[in-house]
Amino acid sequence: MAEKTMEEKIEEALEQIRPFLQRDGGDIEFVEYTSDNVVKVKLKGHCAGCPGARMTLSGVVERILKQTYPEINRVEGVDF
Repeated sequence: MAEKTMEEKIEEALEQIRPFLQRDGGDIEFVEYTSDNVVKVKLKGHCAGCPGARMTLSGVVERILKQTYPEINRVEGVDF
């Protein structure tokens, strides 16, 4: 079996985070993993316009992804 790509690993990690966001009427979509190890995501639903969206990205999404995959430099939100 071939080793998973980083994009596939990120998608799997986001699946673990998704229920937390869906409880509050939101969701998250993986957009891109850049060559400089930045994960770009889009918050959706209630999370998209939430005043706490940046806190959710840095305090939850980025923390979990970086703990799981230390090669990730940061997580950026797009379109909010």
